[in-house]
Amino acid sequence: MAGFDDKNIVKIVQTLNKHLPVERKTLLTLLNEDRPCVQGRDKTVHRIKREELAFIAKLIPKADYAKLRLPIYIELTPDYGRGIAKVRGKQDSEIVRRILGKEKVGSDEILIYRDDVRKLRRKLQTATQYTFSYSTSF
Repeated sequence: MAGFDDKNIVKIVQTLNKHLPVERKTLLTLLNEDRPCVQGRDKTVHRIKREELAFIAKLIPKADYAKLRLPIYIELTPDYGRGIAKVRGKQDSEIVRRILGKEKVGSDEILIYRDDVRKLRRKLQTATQYTFSYSTSF
């Protein structure tokens, strides 16, 4: 394609990710806030429902509240194929496995399919966010 190189694609992906928070907050911090939220790079405020925080808190030990950073990212990239997403991080993956009823495979990441993404997003609408990535490895 004329005029459509890797630099342009990277800029497009950065634009798609403007909604992502400047900094993710721990579950412990969010539970102690009156209005749990994170601020996006685009200066928007993303509220996280207290019900979802309570649901997540029931899934992990209290000792992990300070380790889990929210929102949980659902990574979309062409590297995994159409309809496949990845969740990275030990606590993040564990929560996703428990919600989806998946077996633990000893990995700090999990690949999930479109139906699993829908199920996860229904349970955690505000505590998850999509992130887009691009690599030139294909």
